[in-house]
Amino acid sequence: MASPPMNKYWIPHLDIHKKVITQELQYYLGPDATVRPYTREGEDGFLITTPGACLTDEQIDDICLKSKEMWEKQAAARSQLNPEKPLKRPLHQPVLISKGSGEGSKRRGKDRRSHISRRPYDDKKGSETSRK
Repeated sequence: MASPPMNKYWIPHLDIHKKVITQELQYYLGPDATVRPYTREGEDGFLITTPGACLTDEQIDDICLKSKEMWEKQAAARSQLNPEKPLKRPLHQPVLISKGSGEGSKRRGKDRRSHISRRPYDDKKGSETSRK
C-alpha cells in the first residue's frame, strides 16, 4: 500500500520551543507527521510534513503556551544555579561563544618568531629517548 501524499507547511518559530513542537506534533497530526527547523525567505521557523491539514490556531496556541512554560522552567532552573544573581531577562541571557583579544594578532606574530628558534619536535624526541 502506497503512503498518502504529504503536505508541507511552514510556521514561524516565534514563541515556539523546538522541544515542545517536536513532542506535541504527532499528538495533534498523527504518527506520520514530522517537524524540523527550516528557514524560509530568511526567517527561521519549522517545516511540518503531514498527510492531512496543518495545525489549527488552537493547537498552535497550546504549543505556544507549553513553550512559555518550558522557558519559564528552564529560567527557574538557571536562577537556582546562581540564586544571588536574579535574571532580569531570563530568556535573553547571553552565552559567550568566543572571546576576542585586541592584541591577538600582535601576540601571534611573536609566537611564530620564537617558534622558529626552537628545535624541531624530532630532535626533542631523540634527546628524550637518549636520556632513558
